[in-house]
Amino acid sequence: MLDAVSRVRRFNRAVTSAVGALDTSFLGRGRPLGAARVLNAIGHGCAEVGDIRDYLGLDSGLMSRLLRSLEDEGLIETTTHASDARRRTCRLTATGRREFNAYEAISNRQARDFLARHTQREALLAAMDMIASALGRDGTTLHEADPRSDEARYCLGAYYAELARRFKQGFDVKLSRDPDAKDMVRPRGTFIVAMSDGLPVGCVGLKGSGGALAEIKRLWVAPATRGLGLGRRLMEAAENAARELGITVLRLDTNSALGEAGQLYRTSGWTEIPRFNDDPYPDLFFEKRF
Repeated sequence: MLDAVSRVRRFNRAVTSAVGALDTSFLGRGRPLGAARVLNAIGHGCAEVGDIRDYLGLDSGLMSRLLRSLEDEGLIETTTHASDARRRTCRLTATGRREFNAYEAISNRQARDFLARHTQREALLAAMDMIASALGRDGTTLHEADPRSDEARYCLGAYYAELARRFKQGFDVKLSRDPDAKDMVRPRGTFIVAMSDGLPVGCVGLKGSGGALAEIKRLWVAPATRGLGLGRRLMEAAENAARELGITVLRLDTNSALGEAGQLYRTSGWTEIPRFNDDPYPDLFFEKRF
């Protein structure tokens, strides 16, 4: 039986080989992986040099060399930021856009070919999601979003589907006290989405009424990110938003089938209280006062 460290190192070697990390011509396009990744970041809308450097984890010297090589090829243009001379921004040239599109097509084809190697496609994707979440844990960001946005709707759809699987009686959102979107935007409340490298992996809503009392709604964390502290981060962000809005009392409800949720609330300062609504699904009720 291989020990854990040996298994991790085997995985690292397999990924390094599969993605061509050591190739001098990544994906056969004539430049190494580092330059290709910078081009990819710019193509996906990451324009400021500092943001690209932070996103890819590059030091200033290497970043400068990679940008210079892409400029020499005529793939990007770098200019001084309009409002801050200390900052620089990048954009793709027409040639750079064609090269970016070529990388995208090859990468998508490579991903489809990889998935075709295994008969358990969903299990393979779930394993990859878990690994990516663990590796990218420190890069997961929280931001306020419109609860009607695509990212929010994705999270809510996944949340409702999970409740339907885990509740004995199933779950129908039409029977639940589903909050109105206008109650989860400022100045009444907020909706917070967690993003991991462009993909939504969690959410939480703060449903307000304009007064001192509000509710926490729709806390969801993607299965692949559980155990990394994201649920607690989302709750802390929602509580901080409540304080900013002058809310002094928060309530929430949950179902005992969601044991991890109840544990989170009990260990983060929430107190169990009697039922405060007629929603048919929850059987546990909590409150926190500031």
